[in-house]
Amino acid sequence: MTAPLTPSQPPHHEPSNDTWQAPAQTSGATAPYGYEEDGPGMKTEVREAAVIAVAVAVSGVLLGLLWMWLAPRVPLISDGKAVYLKDTEGEQAIGVDGTFTLLALAFGVVCGVVVFLLRKRGGLPLVVGLALGSLGGALLAWRVGIWVGPETDVVAHAVALGKGVVFDAPMEIKAKGVLLAWPVAALAVHLGLTALFGPRDPEPYPAPYGEQTPYEGPRSGGHPEGMGSQGS
Repeated sequence: MTAPLTPSQPPHHEPSNDTWQAPAQTSGATAPYGYEEDGPGMKTEVREAAVIAVAVAVSGVLLGLLWMWLAPRVPLISDGKAVYLKDTEGEQAIGVDGTFTLLALAFGVVCGVVVFLLRKRGGLPLVVGLALGSLGGALLAWRVGIWVGPETDVVAHAVALGKGVVFDAPMEIKAKGVLLAWPVAALAVHLGLTALFGPRDPEPYPAPYGEQTPYEGPRSGGHPEGMGSQGS
């Protein structure tokens, strides 16, 4: 005969009230299972990005001074009527652009490394601040080099010196694209370091213990598991 089911042998197990439950979310938590997201809020990130942008831009003063000091001079001479290049075959003008480019690349690398070490978590506001600060620093360096460099009024300076006197041309960048060297280098270094050594996103949390799929009972026409028919 078939063994009858008794109250002590239910056909399936009801979910127990003793299973572990997911911890309740704390106030303000947005991540599942009560874990809070890492990192500061957006306002804090924007404020930090603004500070970094200003600090990077101000360092353009140092770049401008170094550029003025290290760049080759372009010699000019006057015949009393007009001003000419003293060395028409010289490459000093190219050297002026090249010096600025090399210094800007070096500043970009240093800024990218320093910003990464200060804020390893990165973030969009930080990247935007670094880019704007680097571009502003390059523009400031360009203007500083002109301000502290040789006289910018070439005609008046030539008249004051007199005929046949050699003097230096004002600092000038011929290829304006070199102003992008600093922000490009800074972003490339910072994003590369962030991709290689930055913090990783946490793995998805597994389902809490006790959230198993409920038993749906025996199939139609079958026997409960572990309850085979027994002959008399």
